[in-house]
Amino acid sequence: MRRDSTPEFIEALARGLDVLRCFEPGRPAMTLSELAAATGLARPTVRRILITLEQLGYVRSSDGEFSLTPRVLDLGMAYIRSQSMWDLAVPHLRELVKQTGESCSIAQLDGSDIVYVARVAVPKLVTLSVTIGTRFPAPATSLGKVLLAALSAEELDRRLTEHSRSGIEPAHRHERDELGTVLSKVRARGWALTDEELAPGIRSVAAPIRDGQGAVVAAVNVNAHAAETPVATLTDRHLPLLLGTASAISADWEAWKAHPMEVVAPGAGG
Repeated sequence: MRRDSTPEFIEALARGLDVLRCFEPGRPAMTLSELAAATGLARPTVRRILITLEQLGYVRSSDGEFSLTPRVLDLGMAYIRSQSMWDLAVPHLRELVKQTGESCSIAQLDGSDIVYVARVAVPKLVTLSVTIGTRFPAPATSLGKVLLAALSAEELDRRLTEHSRSGIEPAHRHERDELGTVLSKVRARGWALTDEELAPGIRSVAAPIRDGQGAVVAAVNVNAHAAETPVATLTDRHLPLLLGTASAISADWEAWKAHPMEVVAPGAGG
């Protein structure tokens, strides 16, 4: 059954993407039958999709199981490369890391998850690995709280009904009313804090990155280990530095959007 009646909608492409999305944390290899069950597609359809993906180099098969190849990273990196703004943001992150001694990241919202699009890390004791493209459930992260707080009530409800594709079960799962109260506080003060909600030992503070019209386009954070960095250090020392960094990146974002083909020197927007 077609999921969209629009004549321009390419159902075959949508089905191919459905197959690619089946490979999640904990399921690096799957059989044809498992993929058919996971997608709800007929086995012959999935088989043709897999043959196509294998010939294109995105999938490999071994002993009756299929798995992704590193080539699929090209799909995600195409987005990162097209958004060259993040190249301009990295110097700001490096300076923030130098000032705080903590890892700093930028993320955007994808469904009910955050996805990391820029990061500068320092060697620290961590319980979860984070790289470009890593996704976490948005409500359990400071980055996610900032991004969710910027949504309308209708869009927020829609996002929260989407299943997380992170493969992560957060240490604390917010009830809807509780999350609403938390997000109201984030909107009022302009930043968000999480303390071991995603996983034990992880706490962070985040602030919004805005475009020229004030819309939130991303979020930036300072991430710390609870055993090394008290909450008071995050809010009293690191937060002012973070807010300054968010403001500088926002200014560069607007300058880049205004002149995307020109090289904008980091910090040129203020």
